[in-house]
Amino acid sequence: MTVKPAIKRSIVFFLVPDFTLIAFSTAVEPLRLANRMLGYDAYSWRLASADGRPVKASSGIEIAVQTSLEDERRKMSGPDRPSMVIVCSGVNVEKYQNRSAFAWLREEYNRGVAIGGLCTGAHVLASAGLLSNKRCAIHWENLPGFSEAFPKANVFADLFEVDQNIYTCAGGTAALDMMLKLIGDDFDEMLVNRVCEQVLTDRVRSPTDRQRLPLRARLGVQNGKVLSIIELMEMNLSEPLSLIEIADHVGLSRRQIERLFQQEMGRSPARYYLEIRLDRARHLLIQSSLPVVEVAVACGFVSASHFSKCYRELYARSPQQERADRKQLLAA
Repeated sequence: MTVKPAIKRSIVFFLVPDFTLIAFSTAVEPLRLANRMLGYDAYSWRLASADGRPVKASSGIEIAVQTSLEDERRKMSGPDRPSMVIVCSGVNVEKYQNRSAFAWLREEYNRGVAIGGLCTGAHVLASAGLLSNKRCAIHWENLPGFSEAFPKANVFADLFEVDQNIYTCAGGTAALDMMLKLIGDDFDEMLVNRVCEQVLTDRVRSPTDRQRLPLRARLGVQNGKVLSIIELMEMNLSEPLSLIEIADHVGLSRRQIERLFQQEMGRSPARYYLEIRLDRARHLLIQSSLPVVEVAVACGFVSASHFSKCYRELYARSPQQERADRKQLLAA
């Protein structure tokens, strides 16, 4: 009779400035609980930063670490080499340009180490050149800018994605689901269920479960036709549909759609459509380096001047001012 060797997995959590605590804690805690349920340390972990100094989370709380990039490089060829590295990041990830960290991640990956990213960690992995032609997930708020910055990455608005040896999740409590998936792959569903009971969750969500609240809950709208129209609008931002095309899709007249939107949304369908296109434009201005004219085209505007006029009317600043303010904030 052969005895299956005890599974042991060592993980390095690499903390990037302004990382989100909720994603970090919901990734670590299921590992701790799995160890408790198993009765031995199947999972061990250590925290690392670029220079070995404490890292401040987006909440302002500083977390001490055990190692630096230099330390981790020394460990790569010895018994302390990790089996997995998980990048923890959060807000302002666009300004993170640490070439040493990118090179280290590539080296670890090339040595067979699994690589993961929490919240906006996919941005760091893509900057390191690890997500070309890979499925990945990122927080919905960062998805527009990420898609433009890294067109070779197959990014999805999923809770988490596992593509071969690359693990990414959208952050928040999605980190829990991704780690439960890892635990289930290493052990079995029974252990996952026991961990779920400890953290008071009744199930592991599927990778493809939605990140955001359903439109009905998010907008407080109950009318099914209005929800269908809004879904159509959100799927057609770069090439907006005409009201006639929308009417044909949902089987209503233009007048009926106008009346429904005034009742449910307090504005015309044209105005609502414009607002969600400008919201996407704002995300692109903040998260990408696309020229303003390309942002305008990506959001369905025929000219940069018309885009700037609409943007200023809604946000009381020009697209150029929006981007300049963002650059100033990142430089601070």
